Amino acid sequence: MNRTAPSGEMALGMSERLKPIHEKVAAMVRDDIMPLDEEFLAEVEKGDRWSYTPRQTEILEGLKKLAKERGLWNFWLTDSTSGYGLTTVEYAYLAEEMGKSHLAAEVFNCSAPDTGNMEVLERYGSEEHKQKWLKPLLEGEIRSAFLMTEPDVASSDATNIAMSCVRDGDEYVLNGEKWWSSGAGDPRCAIYIVMVASPDANRPKHQQHSMILVPAGTKGVEILRAMQVYGMDDAPHGHMHVRFTDVRVPASNLLVREGAGFEISQGRLGPGRIHHCMRAIGQAERALESMCQRSVRREAFGKPLAQLGANFDIIANCRMEIEMARLLCLKAAWYMDQGDARAAAPWISQIKVVAPLMALKVIDEAVQMHGAGGISQDFHLANSWKHVRTLRLADGPDAVHRRQIARWELKNYTQAKL
Repeated sequence: MNRTAPSGEMALGMSERLKPIHEKVAAMVRDDIMPLDEEFLAEVEKGDRWSYTPRQTEILEGLKKLAKERGLWNFWLTDSTSGYGLTTVEYAYLAEEMGKSHLAAEVFNCSAPDTGNMEVLERYGSEEHKQKWLKPLLEGEIRSAFLMTEPDVASSDATNIAMSCVRDGDEYVLNGEKWWSSGAGDPRCAIYIVMVASPDANRPKHQQHSMILVPAGTKGVEILRAMQVYGMDDAPHGHMHVRFTDVRVPASNLLVREGAGFEISQGRLGPGRIHHCMRAIGQAERALESMCQRSVRREAFGKPLAQLGANFDIIANCRMEIEMARLLCLKAAWYMDQGDARAAAPWISQIKVVAPLMALKVIDEAVQMHGAGGISQDFHLANSWKHVRTLRLADGPDAVHRRQIARWELKNYTQAKL
């Protein structure tokens, strides 16, 4: 792998302009959002799981209103004239804080998959798309979903994506199935961005797919079921299995042109992977904090837990591994800020493997320190483990990213195609 950085200082620390923003975000997460997480989640069991109870709406909209009033909104708009115009490195520090709470990302209008979808609409959408979909997304009035993965093909190789998209006059006709469509269960989800196959023998391998906008509720779109993540359905957000049967959308809903699907998806997924990984680091930090608190407050065999077994070493190793993962994430973010997605790609693949693995280890150690309570609903750890374990598959499984890392590493040693 070519490790030569672009010219200029690799500044990974918190900038002076970010420090007051970070302080405000961290305080709001700690003081206003985290105390309401458990109450919000408990409401899911009341009434229809796929709608918001009055209390859930009150909690979420109240927090969003507070964030707007404090000017803490749409931080993800990196390298943009809108909002704060933060760098990816700067935003990474905020994403870490948001990762500590279930609700925080949405409270600041920085939650997946909306951030990636808004980036797509901002970069590739027409003026009509921006007015109809981007504007209400930026205001937090609607939600969206990104539909790529399919049940009948190995979607980690995106060239396998098979959903049919055929031009018919002024419309495209879609047929096929998608699953793990995160956010498609949300009653506020109003628009899908869908990866489809639009083959043409005259185009190369990575220009056989397109992206198209499909309004939720379009005739022929059928929600088959909610996919469960370790037995949990993530209601009312949901990861849905969706069938498209002769779904017709205007030809103007196509993004950019036929064959631009990969170009758009890489622009979308790169920053999103960094955001996911920094949120995972936030979850690891929260788990380590819980572990330390438990270790000094709880006693067994006449001693605090911290002094039993290898717990000193476990806590020390968790701290070191968090710090190493954070630095790698910030380095990937810095490469992204240089404007060369290809140069950033190997670093993003590294963090996509490293950050979830690290966070899983820290969370698991925290669970162990909490004993049976650690796997129960009485602590946040079981939910954190579930979400971070899922991250090892979202946006590309570990094996795919390792393959890419190894290919980049071996380029300097062989002329053969790997």
